[in-house]
Amino acid sequence: MPTTHLLLALSVVFVWGTNFVAIRWGLDGLPPFLFAALRFALSALPWLLFMPRPTAPWHKVAAFGVLLGVGQFGLMFLAMRSSISPGMASLVVQLQVFFTIGLSLWLMKERVRGFQIVGLLLALAGLGLIAANVDATVTLLGMGLVLSAAFFWSLANLVVKSLGPVNMLHFMVWSSVFAVPPLFALSWLLEGPALMRTSLEHASGLVWASVVWQAIGNTLYGYGVWNWLLARHPAATVTPLALLIPVFGMGASALSLGEPLPGWKLGAAALVLLGLAVIVLWPRWQARLGAK
Repeated sequence: MPTTHLLLALSVVFVWGTNFVAIRWGLDGLPPFLFAALRFALSALPWLLFMPRPTAPWHKVAAFGVLLGVGQFGLMFLAMRSSISPGMASLVVQLQVFFTIGLSLWLMKERVRGFQIVGLLLALAGLGLIAANVDATVTLLGMGLVLSAAFFWSLANLVVKSLGPVNMLHFMVWSSVFAVPPLFALSWLLEGPALMRTSLEHASGLVWASVVWQAIGNTLYGYGVWNWLLARHPAATVTPLALLIPVFGMGASALSLGEPLPGWKLGAAALVLLGLAVIVLWPRWQARLGAK
């Protein structure tokens, strides 16, 4: 991979990792479901006016939008409101990798391989360490909500895997439309019209900047550049860089929000990331050894 392409990939990982701090800033002024609804509304408009409809069935476009918008981001924003810190959320949500693999094995009847079991056990050990040290930065409720968000993310991944060749930037923009109505409905029912109105009236510039960043930086730039790179390089070259997302997430949360990083957090992060690394990198290492 050329240096310029590597820097582009790192910029996306940086955006996706530090985005958890931006989410925290947004939640300081907006309730979770309203925040998520605005994020996806700005991911769709006005961009869909200039982008053609993706070459994918409507039911898959809609399913992806609802799974990602309501299932992943709605639940994650709800957790991050008061039940888990940005740094820990950036780590726990990466367990979507294991959910995705598990669902793929179950639905496609593939055989579970030894390195996948090792990776899962390492990640579960890290998760157990987090559960044993619940504090102000992570609660069992927060961890449960983010794990649920990771599960819905994995379901969204399966939708993507079933698409075949498709322009993912166009797909992201159009699928965002289907996330907006259920998120606004949940905000109206659970957060109430009065809170929705007062939150919009009193939202600060930083809160609105966070909403815009979710739509443009996280969605349009992040997914656009990432998929541009995937179209030009093997997935095994690009995807391992995503392991840096929790590193940027935890580092940004510590620097910007003062989130403490005691030894147990670093140990849990090391176990989860090591488990992810085994899952993602082992086939590549094995292929290299076989080629020698």
